[in-house]
Amino acid sequence: MRVLLIGTGGREHALAVALAADPSVEELICAPGNPGMATVGTIRPVVATDPAAVAALAVETGVDLVVVGPEAPLVAGVADAVRAKGIPCFGPSAQAARIEGSKAFAKQIMSAAGVPTADARLCRTDAEVTEALDEFGAPYVVKDDALAAGKGVVVTDDRDTAKTHAAGCDAVVVEEYLSGPEVSLFVITDGHSAVPLLPAQDFKRLRDDDLGPNTGGMGAYTPLPWADANLVDDIMKQVAHPTLAELAELGEPFVGALYCGLALTPDGIKVIEFNCRFGDPEIQAVLSLLETPLAGLLYAAARGELADHPPLTWRAGSAVTVVQAAEGYPEQPITGRVVHGAESPGVLQAGTARDEQGNLVTAGGRVLNLTATGDDLSAAREAVYRLAERVGFEGAQFRTDIARRAAGESKPA
Repeated sequence: MRVLLIGTGGREHALAVALAADPSVEELICAPGNPGMATVGTIRPVVATDPAAVAALAVETGVDLVVVGPEAPLVAGVADAVRAKGIPCFGPSAQAARIEGSKAFAKQIMSAAGVPTADARLCRTDAEVTEALDEFGAPYVVKDDALAAGKGVVVTDDRDTAKTHAAGCDAVVVEEYLSGPEVSLFVITDGHSAVPLLPAQDFKRLRDDDLGPNTGGMGAYTPLPWADANLVDDIMKQVAHPTLAELAELGEPFVGALYCGLALTPDGIKVIEFNCRFGDPEIQAVLSLLETPLAGLLYAAARGELADHPPLTWRAGSAVTVVQAAEGYPEQPITGRVVHGAESPGVLQAGTARDEQGNLVTAGGRVLNLTATGDDLSAAREAVYRLAERVGFEGAQFRTDIARRAAGESKPA
């Protein structure tokens, strides 16, 4: 099988490693790729958000499967353009991708499907924002209604901060705050059948103890030793299956990875958000434990044959991912600093590039994803932080408490 993988980030490097390890993959093409992805596949230039360009590249390279990693190309309609050429594509249509592209659309789908979520208001004016903030109170939750690369959400007790964030967006969803531990679940689907991966938990705040600003994610772990044994089944029954059925009923079956971001509230499971693709950095940890060959799984989903795919198999143990971010992230990341140790096993590149001298340098906010496995979370934590001592760059920021509480099997707050 020849596979074309679209994207440039740490999520895509993790996918590239897993796809290249699948015995059925004869060639992996990464476009536009990053320096890390160049070690496992062939790099080809392309504008990832240009549907016609991606479809043309898929035809030119004669691939059997296209896997679209990021949300922006999916919302732009890349999957539609690829399928129009008769090539199987793992990734939802532009219409189905609105589940992430518009928070308001996602709320409409959940309402129609009876999926539990936070009460919310769509606001387009200052007056509407003020009224919604008054209604729900602090902590204030304000979400940009458009794509924001994982950084469009503000959760704060400071009303001025909430209003400033809203003022910078064309439209926002203001919603009630959901208390309780958060869980991420990725669901592989062909639009009708659906298969869950391992549940994970990520850490959005920049600093230890959940302090500092929200980020795209500073670390994750899987599985969840504190979770109820029926958690995944409950999520599939209450959230994934009804949502996918509603999308199919609308004539837009969702083909790809549906990310379910959830809060385990005192009133039960509630959806915080959906994404139309794998989440970063949770997928790095999850894929490190997946034994089932990835390309075959995604190909079955892309071809509508997921019901015939064998059950997934998983390695025993636990996995922890720690993100190393650039100094100044998330506001103004400093780029151009030399990265050392990136060739070490378990290091996935995200915001990296080669300078004129050929050095690997920082080129984004979240630069590296360090992933390690172990017999349990304590062992995986020890291994990943040993790796963090050997890998990095000047000014690297990373949390030291990823999975610390869960390693003692304590349920997160």
